[in-house]
Amino acid sequence: MDAHPDAHLKESKVDGKLVYEGHFLKVQRDTIRLPDGKQAVREHIRHPGAVVILPLFDDGSVLLERQFRYPLDQVFIEFPAGKIDAGEDHLECAKRELREETGYTATDWQFVCTIHNAIAYSDEHLDIYLARGLTAGERKLDDGEFLDIYKAPLSELLEQVRLGKVTDVKTVIGAFWLEKIINGQWTLPSA
Repeated sequence: MDAHPDAHLKESKVDGKLVYEGHFLKVQRDTIRLPDGKQAVREHIRHPGAVVILPLFDDGSVLLERQFRYPLDQVFIEFPAGKIDAGEDHLECAKRELREETGYTATDWQFVCTIHNAIAYSDEHLDIYLARGLTAGERKLDDGEFLDIYKAPLSELLEQVRLGKVTDVKTVIGAFWLEKIINGQWTLPSA
């Protein structure tokens, strides 16, 4: 039996320890064995995962958020998103986050894809969902959560991406997916 084709790239954990445990992030420091047999250290953030919602109105515009992000000390334009709670169904999390952050509900949900946004130092994954059939309602922001919502044409969002005014990776990728979906170039996976 042949070895796995990527065996020459594989790193193996020798030992490790949790060096920090916060509210929802954990930092792990592992000693690993490299493919050549030498050892090295890998530090990485363990994250429970999150969902991203691409709220698309019938007229082709999208629902966006403006939110201050402390690590970079600035307000970012983003698609609605949120952390998956332990044991929570990912689609149910997306529905909950859209309702809590924006007040909107959607009648049509489709899974788009999973992305890994920081592969060099985190195991975080984001499941992206397309939400259509939007109806406005009342927001229920979490304590300590402050954000504005607004509607914009997808073309405007894409121009802001092109100009470097929108740099949030989940929003950039979501905008590109939406452009391809709306133009009929990409179809979504079947349920």
